[in-house]
Amino acid sequence: MLRPRIIPCLLVHNDGLVKTVRFAEPKYVGDPLNAVRIFNEKEVDELIVADIDATAVGREPNYALIANLAAECRMPLCYAGGVTTAGQVQRIISLGVEKVAISSAAIASPDVVAESAQRVGSQSIVVVLDVRKTGLLRRYELFTHNGKRSSGQDPVEFARRAAALGAGEILVNSIDQDGTMHGYDQALIDQIRDAVSLPLSVAGGAGSLEDIQDLISRHGIIGAVAGSLFVFKGKYRAVLINYPSRAEKDELLNRARSLRSS
Repeated sequence: MLRPRIIPCLLVHNDGLVKTVRFAEPKYVGDPLNAVRIFNEKEVDELIVADIDATAVGREPNYALIANLAAECRMPLCYAGGVTTAGQVQRIISLGVEKVAISSAAIASPDVVAESAQRVGSQSIVVVLDVRKTGLLRRYELFTHNGKRSSGQDPVEFARRAAALGAGEILVNSIDQDGTMHGYDQALIDQIRDAVSLPLSVAGGAGSLEDIQDLISRHGIIGAVAGSLFVFKGKYRAVLINYPSRAEKDELLNRARSLRSS
């Protein structure tokens, strides 16, 4: 049965775990494998690991790292970073990863989405939309290469295209909100949710469990992705891997359901 998911997102840079603000200023927060072990103990719903170097420097995914992550991970794992071909997707899935996220390549070569879905199944293909507001009218636009390259494409239209190509899930990531802990971009999420019926996950801006509760109460079955919220603690942003307990998560979901039905 489909249900809301609360998903930590780990960013890997120079083989270390980092957190960014608006896709810049990476701050070292620890070892990726150690973070995975901690999240195992906390029984997280799902985990996203994104290598933010691979596409930026034009290299293939780090298969050794992926294999190590998959061996440690006791929850469903989604990997992102440097994926450009269906063959790479198939190799990553063979290492024990449940989902592969495709971002820049989905825009540059959309057929890679269709071919990957044919090889490993749509349920394993996530298309990532990294979105930023641009221009005087502050229109939403897709960016690639860690938010450095404008694609000129509208995220809503591209979400529809990704669905038609065979993507099994859309992940919407607000560059403007990334690392700010000021809350999700609800207007952006509303537009994508209205455009596609695929499973949807959203990232960028979660600063509290209340932000996640509000998101779920508004959209029901959705993936609430957070980075800073699960690696920092307190107003001074001390590094501390954390995640709501089972009781806290149940209470959050019950409140969200109550708000949604009221």
